[in-house]
Amino acid sequence: MKKIGVLTSGGDAPGMNAAIRAVVRKCIYHNIEVYGIKNGYQGLIDGNIEKMEIGSVGDIIQRGGTKLYSARCEEFKTDAGQEKGIEQLKKFGIEGLVVIGGDGSFRGAQKLTEKGYPCVGVPGTIDNDIPGTDFTIGFDTALNTIIEAIDKIRDTATSHERTYVIEVMGRNAGDLALWAGLADGAETILIPEAEDDFADVIARLKRGHERGKKHSIIILAEGVGSGIEYGERIQDETKLETRVTVLGHIQRGGSPTAADRVLASRLGAKAVDLLLGGKAGRMVGIQNNELVDHDIEKVLTDKHAINMEMYKLSKELSI
Repeated sequence: MKKIGVLTSGGDAPGMNAAIRAVVRKCIYHNIEVYGIKNGYQGLIDGNIEKMEIGSVGDIIQRGGTKLYSARCEEFKTDAGQEKGIEQLKKFGIEGLVVIGGDGSFRGAQKLTEKGYPCVGVPGTIDNDIPGTDFTIGFDTALNTIIEAIDKIRDTATSHERTYVIEVMGRNAGDLALWAGLADGAETILIPEAEDDFADVIARLKRGHERGKKHSIIILAEGVGSGIEYGERIQDETKLETRVTVLGHIQRGGSPTAADRVLASRLGAKAVDLLLGGKAGRMVGIQNNELVDHDIEKVLTDKHAINMEMYKLSKELSI
């Protein structure tokens, strides 16, 4: 293999730039030409591709977002769109592709592999919802952004003796909510993987108020529902002054933490190793601090599992 391409797809995640840097420099170290594909699969279809050098990825390891930009591309879900992408790969002589993103990105990688173009996926998503890896690139940074926000909101909640509902991202996974809630001592954590009886949440709030508790923090994963609607229901039921904060896309940005920079560097380099070793249709991950790789098809059919022991602990500590 003499030429490898790299792209980022789907939602951006802090640490993607560190992964791009690792892919580029690992390739150059092994005398492999490396090409950056901008704007994800849309850029692949359009031929928005350029050769990358060592300097192309200088001074990006500390930056959030993605130097290669990202876009969602409905056309690439079709056979015709995939064939257009393959034509561009042939035009540039690219023999293998590193795809950095989430499950949607991996589906594209799987299709290309099936059609004869070897791909390796690198899990980059703040949601931490990819099976086969303990952590995804961007999760740790987003988590710390949430914790910092909750700390500040708690100051206001204490000062005004209010209940706060804080809605966090995570799509259909509750990892961000669970980890942030446990780290910040939230009274209630609502995640899609566990059913919480609304009456129990209300009873817990009332018990706290009766024993003199002046404020409460409730963390709501977006997969459960609307934070605004939940806050209105709580205020109606408890008559306690309730405010809602939807953190939104602030969770995606910012300089990646050390953990995300190191994880991204390790996974990006491992992806190149797999391609050079003749492996395709794989996803790299980390389990028990060891690098692993799995069949992408299995990753896409398996279901992400949350740590329910942590969820149980959060309830025990929030009495």
